[in-house]
Amino acid sequence: MSRLLEINHLKKYFPIRGGLLNRRVADFRAVDDVSFTLQEGKTLGLVGESGSGKTTIGKCILRLLEPTSGQILYDGQDITHIKARELRRLRSEIQMIYQAPAASLNGRMTVGQIIGEPLWIHEKLRGDEARDRVLELMTVVGLKEEHYYRYPHEFSGGQQQRIGIARALAVQPRLIVLDEPTSALDVSVQAQILNLLQDLQDQFDLTYLFISHDLGVVRYMCDEVALLYLGKIVEVAKTEVIFEEPKHPYTQALISAIPEPDPDLQREEIIIRGDLSHAFPQKGCPFAPRCHAEKLASCDSVLPPLLEADRGHLVACHLHPALSASSASESP
Repeated sequence: MSRLLEINHLKKYFPIRGGLLNRRVADFRAVDDVSFTLQEGKTLGLVGESGSGKTTIGKCILRLLEPTSGQILYDGQDITHIKARELRRLRSEIQMIYQAPAASLNGRMTVGQIIGEPLWIHEKLRGDEARDRVLELMTVVGLKEEHYYRYPHEFSGGQQQRIGIARALAVQPRLIVLDEPTSALDVSVQAQILNLLQDLQDQFDLTYLFISHDLGVVRYMCDEVALLYLGKIVEVAKTEVIFEEPKHPYTQALISAIPEPDPDLQREEIIIRGDLSHAFPQKGCPFAPRCHAEKLASCDSVLPPLLEADRGHLVACHLHPALSASSASESP
């Protein structure tokens, strides 16, 4: 199985300006040295609290934002700084489905126009040929032919998301970035959309980067999970491993907060104190100010690297024995 997407040391900083002359005084480190890989045909879950940098990573991959530094490899090609002409071709390979379906649709365009626009731009389709393709896509995502001439405001949230999914599928992409695609929907509708996404993945051999803060949804959808905290990845492993043997205190706390339907199997919830803040000591672990575990001196002074704890299980935490042993061996 080949790597479709490879991210190496990706950074995205936004300038913070102040003073009388509005000069750049600091950087907001939205994404800070992130690396991961995504295998073709698989789903990688990118998980973290709001403000952790998940959506920024997705937008950098699509080149909706220019990375500050790092490398983005798509199907072996470096796309980090490709030119406009090559970028247009890339748009048909990588698509995005957005968190708020209503906000992502043009309210002045009909459903037929919204889904058909990518066909006009990328494949130059017009007339009956374009209409037939649009109707086919509408059927695939569960919309009816009578919806073709209607406007987005005439649909429910779930139907609006189906329109967004059909638009993304129009150019036959290989990779789709799903930016919390069900967080704005009712629970019953969420299940329908998630099942649809799984069916489409099997039908069209799609690869998903699934961005979410809902670990319950991630467990259902993803083959592998990467935990993101303040722009840094703190743990990566297969989905079943993450939920059975979480190693990072942040991961442990998030999993402990998942509601348990069986009242006799209630787990002890780990409370994360304080708020997510980018004002952390740059030399230490970003999670150290909120960590519930008994900290080491190195937690506040040394940034833990992302190392392999077990086979294929990566963790960035000084408290893990494998990392502690590695740090000790490097000490003078």
